[in-house]
Amino acid sequence: MITYEYPLNERVRTLLRLEDLYDRVTFFLKHDTPHDHHACLSGMFEILEVAGRADLKSDLLQELDRQRTFLDALRANPAISEEKLDLILRDIDRAFTNLHGLSGKTGQLLRENEWLMAIKQRASIPGGTSEFDLPSYHYWMHRPVEARRADLLTWMQPLDPIHDALSIVLRVLRESGRTVALVATQGVFQQGPSEKPAQMLRLTLPEALACVPEISANKYALNIRFLVPEGVQKSRVFEHDVAFELAFCNL
Repeated sequence: MITYEYPLNERVRTLLRLEDLYDRVTFFLKHDTPHDHHACLSGMFEILEVAGRADLKSDLLQELDRQRTFLDALRANPAISEEKLDLILRDIDRAFTNLHGLSGKTGQLLRENEWLMAIKQRASIPGGTSEFDLPSYHYWMHRPVEARRADLLTWMQPLDPIHDALSIVLRVLRESGRTVALVATQGVFQQGPSEKPAQMLRLTLPEALACVPEISANKYALNIRFLVPEGVQKSRVFEHDVAFELAFCNL
């Protein structure tokens, strides 16, 4: 099965983009070649750009606090495992404390590193990090693998609290969804507004099914078209009934 997630507001859209960037950085950080570490550094620069939103930190703190209050109120529920509840609350408390401890703009220490910012500026130019443009970066790329990895871990450290916080928020958001089985007649599905507006849709299809969803949603209607992924050709509707699962997620 393959799951497509569709954000229905700007805040969730930003969190999903950041999650993808953190996953990419983590992947390339585990590998050893200079090209892997260049990709890791490029991902870190993208995180700086996306996480630089003025209200991101306050949004995450507010949501973590709301989740903490909600979960703490469940202690009296006999159906809830107190041990699991304590583990989740400890994760939230740690993420809240670390995020609250960040001062200034997200990644401010990195922004004050002139060497990194010179690389970031050149990286926005196609081929701009060539050895003749940035000889000091070329030298760094030839340092031992563990030395490069240690530098990357140090540079990522100020960005880790954002990652921890958004991971908890997105986990809670995903687990909030109630999944229903639906059918798109001849590749098209339409539905009126739900009673409670969702913040994210999660659509699941069998991987063997040769179509992809095109989702359009607002407070009035949800429209899904399943298209044939034809590469260079213009997309066309998959003209067969499509059975799929859909979850409406809300914090």
